[in-house]
Amino acid sequence: MTADQLEAMHIDAKWLEPLTDTFNRFQINTPERQAAFIGQCQHESGNFKTLRENLNYGAKGLCATWPKRFPTEESAAPYHRNPEKIANKVYADRMGNGDEASGDGWKYSGRGLIQLTGKSNYTLAGDSLSAPLLHSPDLVLEPQYAALTAGWFWNTNNLNKQADVADYTGMTKKINGGTIGLVDRIKHITAALTILSA
Repeated sequence: MTADQLEAMHIDAKWLEPLTDTFNRFQINTPERQAAFIGQCQHESGNFKTLRENLNYGAKGLCATWPKRFPTEESAAPYHRNPEKIANKVYADRMGNGDEASGDGWKYSGRGLIQLTGKSNYTLAGDSLSAPLLHSPDLVLEPQYAALTAGWFWNTNNLNKQADVADYTGMTKKINGGTIGLVDRIKHITAALTILSA
């Protein structure tokens, strides 16, 4: 991949080295694999610009997004537009996090190109990459680790295999838990593939 190709995809040049390192490390080594990775990351990160999960929900949004955690607007009201408090509630006692009071939900909330979320994932990714992500989770906001943790997730979930057969629906389910944004993801992947195959 070249700086010109990145520019054609409207991605800042600062991502060239982190992406190249990630592609080399995780065998993302064909135009199909690279396009799938870039397209998914473009959707997940607002074209490589948003590296932190947006948890700025109002009470109604909380009830709609997490109905089990916020069954009524009254129960959601104390969390209205308070991202730290929301993260500590919705990510409590999951993914290796402690309870709501532990603060783990916020400390290990989503960061990176493919949102790394939960104490367990920060631990596993950090161990795999020989990086202190558990103690310094904000490292994942830097391009190097934003890309490498996305590559770690990609590799852990065997997404090269799905890229090879253009199974974008299955790939999106592994990244998103559903198929939210599938049309946009495919649009980005197709555009990236055209540029990378030229």
